[in-house]
Order: sequence, then C-alpha cells, then structure tokens
Amino acid sequence: MATALSRLALLRPRSLDDALHMLRDEGPLVPLAGCTDLYVGLHFGTVSESRFLDLQGLRALRGIRLRGETLVIGALATYSELIASPLVRRRLPILAEASRWVGSPQIQNRGTLGGNVANASPAGDTLPVLAVAEATVLLRSLDGERRVPFGAFYTGYRQTVMRPDELIVAIEVPPVEGRQWFRKVGTRAAQAISKVVMAAVRAPRPRIALGSVAPTVVRLPRTEAVLAGGGTLAEAQAVLLGEIQPIDDLRSTAAYRRQVSANLLAQFWSDTGRRSRARATEPR
Repeated sequence: MATALSRLALLRPRSLDDALHMLRDEGPLVPLAGCTDLYVGLHFGTVSESRFLDLQGLRALRGIRLRGETLVIGALATYSELIASPLVRRRLPILAEASRWVGSPQIQNRGTLGGNVANASPAGDTLPVLAVAEATVLLRSLDGERRVPFGAFYTGYRQTVMRPDELIVAIEVPPVEGRQWFRKVGTRAAQAISKVVMAAVRAPRPRIALGSVAPTVVRLPRTEAVLAGGGTLAEAQAVLLGEIQPIDDLRSTAAYRRQVSANLLAQFWSDTGRRSRARATEPR
C-alpha cells in the first residue's frame, strides 16, 4: 500500500548552513535529493520515516572540479553530469561508465552520486568504482568537516558512519594510476539492480571491488595480493571466493554470484592484459 503523503513533512533549507541547522535542531530528518529510491519506497509503503530535508536547491553541493590533483565531485552531481563531465571521463572513466548503466535517462538526470553513497545498498553501481579509486567521503555538520576513507564508510548492510546531524558534501578522488575496468551483470544491461557489479584497476598494486556479493561493497585485498605477487588466475579466483559472502535472494542465487564473480575476475585480467580492448580504460 502506498504511503499516505498527508502524514509527510518536507523542509526546504535555503543554504547548506540552513540545512545543517535543521538537521541539528529539527531532526530526525531524512535528506533527499534525486528521490529515485525514496519514491519507490513511498509507492510500496515501505518508508517508515515521515520528515524529510530537501537538498535539491543547495548549490554548495553541486559541481565537479579539480582541487590540485584531487577530483572533487559534489554530492548532488547527477549521473548525467558524471557521464558528460570531461574531468570524470579523463580522471575516472569507470565512474562515467558505471553511471551509464544506472537506470533510464530519466533516472540518470535525477539520481545523485551522494544519494547512491548514502543509500548504502551493496548493489549500488558506483560504489565499487569509489572503492577501487580509494575515494574519500567529505562529511559536514555544524561542528565542522570530517573526511572518511570510502573503505571505512560502511559498517554493515545499509549502515554507515554518518551521524544524524551530518550531510555528505562531496566525494574526493585522488589520481588513479593504471587501466580501469567496470562491468555490471544484471537481468538487463540497465534499469535493473545488479546481480554482481565489479570495478577494478590493473596496476602493480591491483585494486578490485565487488557489489551485491556481501552486506556492503567489498574490496578484495587478498585477491589483489595474489595477483600483485604473480600468482595464477586460478589461485586468485580461489581466494576471491573466500572473500565474498553472497546470498540467495529474489534476483539471483549465491552460487550464481560466486561463479559470475570468478568469471568477472578472469575477464578483467584478460581485458586489461591487452591494451587494445575497449573495456580496459586508462586515464589520459
């Protein structure tokens, strides 16, 4: 049953400072921006919260820019903006690639990177990219700013280290050296939740991250170490299977996700071993 809209309250701050005051003084509030997940929850009556904070009008949370060698992406940057951004395509092309597979153009125009991060779904398409990019989540409250390494941001299924009085302001990405690779496996190429999603970087220190195979997006440090040390692909695949925790659900089975994850590792290693393959993308 759809949620009764008459019981919902929406606060609209005029500035970031105004929003932070509302979070502190009038909470608890649920921040919203693109609403691509929230609207679904409201339609099916699965949203228990009733008070929301509309961030759409906050220009301070927008923009994609360089600060020195760091790529800074505002929390309200949409998937369409990530796809079109010359900075993103040059510095982190797999983020633009991942954004192309997020839903329809309408969803790409509305959905935001900050929303994908805050939503904390292990199936979030951009999250493995941010994991292998070793990004930092910039949080702000009235007490000031703090930077959380992306690998330390999630504490469990749909759980993060964010406090109720904090907002995601931006995602910061250092230079990424090596050949970048991304692949999503779903019922359809787009407009479907990932069964398995992988992002990886081939470099002397390989980086590999998977989504939809554990309660949170996961890096695979032991698998990375096998490849970095010259181990065989079969050895790396065996280690990978011990680093993931897939489950059976409506979209797939744990056994299928394990097999696909191992296959994706092989495809990544093969594709990036041949520079001519289009899916292996190295920043210019």
